Amino acid sequence: MISDDDIDRLARKRAGAKLGWYLHALVYVVVNLALFAFSRHGWGQRPWSVFPLLGWGLGLALHGVSVFVLGTGSGLRERMVQREREKLRRERGHGNERR
Repeated sequence: MISDDDIDRLARKRAGAKLGWYLHALVYVVVNLALFAFSRHGWGQRPWSVFPLLGWGLGLALHGVSVFVLGTGSGLRERMVQREREKLRRERGHGNERR
C-alpha cells in the first residue's frame, strides 16, 4: 500500500511536471509571436518563422506526451507497470514450481 508521504511526493512531482509544460507552452507562444512579427515586419517579407514554430512545436508536443501520457502516475504508464508486475509475479511463480 502506498503511504501518504509517497502520495504527496508523487503529487508534487506530477504537478511540477505539468507546471513545467505550461511554462514551456507560454514561452513557446510568446517567442513565436515575436518571431512572427519580426519575420513579417522586421527582417523581410518571407514567412521564415514557420520553421522554428514547427520544430519547437514538435518538441512541445513530445514534452506534453511525456508529461500527460507517459509521465509518472499517468494512467497509461501505471497500467503498463501493473501488467509488468503481474507478468514478473507469474514468471517468479513458475520458477518456484520448478525447484
